[in-house]
Amino acid sequence: MTTLASGTDTLTRDALTVLQPGFTGTTAPDWLLRRLGEGLASVGLFGRNIASPGQLAALTAQLRAERDDVLVAIDEEGGDVTRLEVRNGSSFPGNHALGAVDDVELTRQVAHELGRRLAACGVNLNWAPSADVNSDPRNPVIGVRSFGADTGLAARHTAAYVTGLQSAGVAACTKHFPGHGDTAVDSHHALPRIDVSADVLAERELAPFRAAIAAGTRAVMSAHILVPALDPDRPATLSHRILTGLLRDELGYDGLIVTDGMEMRAIAGTYGIERGSVLAIAAGADAICVGGGLADDATVLRLRDALVSAVRAGELPEERLAEAADRVRALARWAGTAGTAGRPAEGTHGTEIGLHAARRALTVTAAPGLGDPATFKPLTEPPYVAALTPVANIAVGDETPWGIAAELIHLLPGTVTGSFSAGDGPESEAGENAGRAALQAAGPRRIVAVVRDEHRHPWMASALDALLAARPDTVVVEMGVPQAAPRGALHIATHGAARVCGRAAAEVIAGPMGR
Repeated sequence: MTTLASGTDTLTRDALTVLQPGFTGTTAPDWLLRRLGEGLASVGLFGRNIASPGQLAALTAQLRAERDDVLVAIDEEGGDVTRLEVRNGSSFPGNHALGAVDDVELTRQVAHELGRRLAACGVNLNWAPSADVNSDPRNPVIGVRSFGADTGLAARHTAAYVTGLQSAGVAACTKHFPGHGDTAVDSHHALPRIDVSADVLAERELAPFRAAIAAGTRAVMSAHILVPALDPDRPATLSHRILTGLLRDELGYDGLIVTDGMEMRAIAGTYGIERGSVLAIAAGADAICVGGGLADDATVLRLRDALVSAVRAGELPEERLAEAADRVRALARWAGTAGTAGRPAEGTHGTEIGLHAARRALTVTAAPGLGDPATFKPLTEPPYVAALTPVANIAVGDETPWGIAAELIHLLPGTVTGSFSAGDGPESEAGENAGRAALQAAGPRRIVAVVRDEHRHPWMASALDALLAARPDTVVVEMGVPQAAPRGALHIATHGAARVCGRAAAEVIAGPMGR
């Protein structure tokens, strides 16, 4: 049963209620349980908190033993961004793969099954889907997390995803409002800026959010981006014009507004997390997400006290803080009544839907003059897999494996692998060096070169140049956004780097049963 410490006054309780902190470890620390007793209403989970479905279910049960209506949130997009399967790779392809298929019913089914797995583990709020239109191919943080660069496609699949996820009893949190797609800067590191007109924003960036609102999304996450056409002074997370004027008043959204992680440099490096949190609530946000990097009691107390002090100093209306806290509690009530819908289904459909979607998402082509993909004969001898590995963005993390090596080893035992990166030298030399090193390591074996966003990494393109000049029969697998022209004797675009995407590509290369 929910209990609140009797000594916690209403203002302090409301300040705790609007926080969504993270923590370290696979069990709830004592400080977190104490704060739940004092009014904290939400907890954010990350890969560091998850070892297995059973452990996760035990953790969420531990949280609910202290507060039965706690919102347990997670950043589980499927695809490249997975927390449930952070150590092995996701069983579900991400948004870009679903957009490549462009079957809204498939998207709904994938989101529903993902939601059922979350609900079975006691998670009831998912910081997904990404509704960003990936209109800038240089985007370093969205990319395959987007359904695509077409506004209509992104809108219809965002709505399908919201519907599927919430039909499993898990609240969707559509992000990153008002749209993080037209950026070449990662807001984890700096403050991105989108310099387009209000008309372009309305027609392009806002369309998927309108679709999500129409589909009933229970939460929306703000973006730490500066959009001068809407507010020349403050990023969206801190902008009353954007969160209240646009999202609330113009778009008619009345659900929960959650901030992106306040410890991200776009906010922490400019305003600081305490000042940023006060400004976000004043602007119209209802919940402060913090804990991807800052995950301790001291952070929670700093933010709680900053909010309380701002109210007492007249900088933050007490009514605004109370309204925000009420929205958090309202979502918790919805989640409490909807949660029973999310139990895993019997049979194979649920367990196979991700692989089915990944197979459908493949695009198999070849460079002109190098053969017909339709006549490609699966390999019968174990190849050499050269993974050209970029630095992972923070949202994806570097702890989640990617590629096709593990799947090819399963299908073709004896497959040998190697990983190559830009290294420390000049980028003009790094690619040539990586290509030569891969050729030497491969020896006489057939080469399978695996890349991720070749178009964003000149060293990677140079490495492929070296490989293909010496070995034109090389198979190329692109596991990012397939922006670069196809090349190689066989070119497979997976539209994402989830484990099932690697499995689907490996089946083409080796045949579904392997040797």
